[in-house]
Amino acid sequence: MSVTVQREERPEGGHVARLTIDNSSKLNSLNRALTAQIIEAAERLAVDPRLRLLVLTGAGERAFVGGADVGEIAALHRDSARDFITLVHRCCDAFRRLPVPVIARIDGYALGAGLELACACDLRVASERAVFGMPEVRIGIPSVVEAALLPKLIGHGRARRLLLTGETIGAAEALAWGLVDVVARPGALDEAVEDLARPIVKAGPQAIRLQKSLILDWEELPTAAAVQRGIDCFVSAYDTDEPARMAGAMLAELRARRRPS
Repeated sequence: MSVTVQREERPEGGHVARLTIDNSSKLNSLNRALTAQIIEAAERLAVDPRLRLLVLTGAGERAFVGGADVGEIAALHRDSARDFITLVHRCCDAFRRLPVPVIARIDGYALGAGLELACACDLRVASERAVFGMPEVRIGIPSVVEAALLPKLIGHGRARRLLLTGETIGAAEALAWGLVDVVARPGALDEAVEDLARPIVKAGPQAIRLQKSLILDWEELPTAAAVQRGIDCFVSAYDTDEPARMAGAMLAELRARRRPS
């Protein structure tokens, strides 16, 4: 049971990190100890100024994260339940609020807390054998914390179907619902992740961080306040030379294309 972080330096500058949750003998299920390790790793990544993007995945081919540890859930009581579920929320929220985009790389099961964790990511890439569900009602508890993100992702009706029936859906249906962004053959999963990562890494690193922050604000602010927050972010972009440098380079390229040969 472990959490590993690998960093890949990029020619554009900075690095892309890959965080792997490894509890593969139990479908990468989350117990207290493992969840605490994940939060600690995410908090270290959050203060890394050279980080451009994070890929979040589970070890092996059977599961992204198969849910919270059922043994620990069964042993909970009213006095311990709040601390347990708050820890799960902190884990999901650490990736939702990471300053850079997070891509969930999903192979196999993404159930319960695993699907909540995937929903907290910015983008989701799944293999054809991925399976998604919120089965908590089948063990006597409601789906909570980042399950609250589901209605915005897939609509209230489809969210009700997952949450009230506890049924699972496959990758093709998840793609049709908008629950995932890309579905790929298992052997092409990493390539599909890279296809999404590449344009993000090529974009302005400060602009990407501002954009992610703004997207989070848009989810919670009234429209007028969201628009004002966008104006503030636009101004903040000029705290560095990134707009002048990158827009200037694009302008020079456009002028070069227009010159007669």
